[in-house]
Amino acid sequence: MSKQTGINRRDFLRSAAVAGVTLGFPTVIPSTVWGQNAPSNRISMALIGMGLMMGGHRGHMTSREDVQVVAVCDVDASRRADAKLVVEKAYAQRAASGQYQGCAAYNEYERIIERRDIDAVVVVTPDHWHAAISTAAMRAGKDVYVQKPMTLTIREGRIMSDVARQYGAILQVGSQQRSERAFRKACEMVRNGWIGKVHTIYASLGEFPPPATLPEQPIPAGFDYDRWLGPTPWYPFNEERVKGNYGGGWRRFWDYGSRKNGDWGAHHFDIIQWALGMDDSGPVEFIPKGFEGNPYQTHVYANGAKVLRNHPDMKGHMIRFIGEKGEVLVSRGDRLDTTPTQLKDRPLGPDDIKLYSSNHHEDNWVQSMKTRKQPICTAEIGHRTATICHLSGIAERLKRPLKWDPAKELILGDPEASRWMDRPRRAPYAAI
Repeated sequence: MSKQTGINRRDFLRSAAVAGVTLGFPTVIPSTVWGQNAPSNRISMALIGMGLMMGGHRGHMTSREDVQVVAVCDVDASRRADAKLVVEKAYAQRAASGQYQGCAAYNEYERIIERRDIDAVVVVTPDHWHAAISTAAMRAGKDVYVQKPMTLTIREGRIMSDVARQYGAILQVGSQQRSERAFRKACEMVRNGWIGKVHTIYASLGEFPPPATLPEQPIPAGFDYDRWLGPTPWYPFNEERVKGNYGGGWRRFWDYGSRKNGDWGAHHFDIIQWALGMDDSGPVEFIPKGFEGNPYQTHVYANGAKVLRNHPDMKGHMIRFIGEKGEVLVSRGDRLDTTPTQLKDRPLGPDDIKLYSSNHHEDNWVQSMKTRKQPICTAEIGHRTATICHLSGIAERLKRPLKWDPAKELILGDPEASRWMDRPRRAPYAAI
């Protein structure tokens, strides 16, 4: 499906990126790389993790003329075989012959990393695999789309952001609310002071059932459970531990993420960061629910703005910004309400802050790969948002507040909590 020439696109971009890093100037890719005379006229892509959330990504990428999905990867043999068939069927329907068999299927993501013909990867695994796969891909010269939250630990996030910068990688974090009009408009209203100084923000995350001790079940044939666990502690297999679903599954366990903070929190905290102009920083204090009677999980910014989780007075929305002169309320489905009501129809003025505009999150990533301009949700942005998720979880587990220095990225005055900025890793999956 894609043309082969004497030099492939990935080798060209790798050489250009290395030259930019070595010589200290921005990597500028000439338009000829992507035009009719380009070394390759399609981005060669692999999909890693064929679970619940990959379906939409796979459908979008296989529908594009400028992308070629050449490999899929999953630790479940039946799931990866099904994914391979779906990809090949999508291309067969567009091929003149009505047939196509050009998609490989792997159990180990390393087989994808070592393929020099693959330009980019989409990583939709559980959170505990995000960092290892993404950093390996970037070091191999590949661009990355990784689901949110970007990492399992704070240390992983700092590593990923640094690697993305060092290798000139285009990494997009799957915080797709940034690519929705209503969320961007809400953030612009807040950033431009239309509701005055914001002092309180409510975010609706919901709840998962608590982690549970599960009885051992036989490991299904064709399922590589040891590799699914990867760097996390070993537990007896149970299907509830490994499945992904909206009611919990693996997300309910601390071993694989930050529970609801890493689920909906990674979306809504990201929008709050954007609205407050804190993409390169973050809050300074994290207070768990129940501490000294605190009714809501809370984090606090240096200017005093407080973010409260699951406050009941959401007025039917996902995020509610409360300022000195009004309110902004926003949800998915392009839902936006304001007080005063006329604010939501007010256009931006010539001197107002205009935020990065993206109308489609995956397309934004693909276009960024072509231009080598940064996407709307970079590794640094994803790291800062994930840090909020992780610190909220650490405070919850330790049942006490945490003081955080976002400039130095340090927990202050609490050595025990500081140890949770990273986690032990099970051999042989320890490297990042």
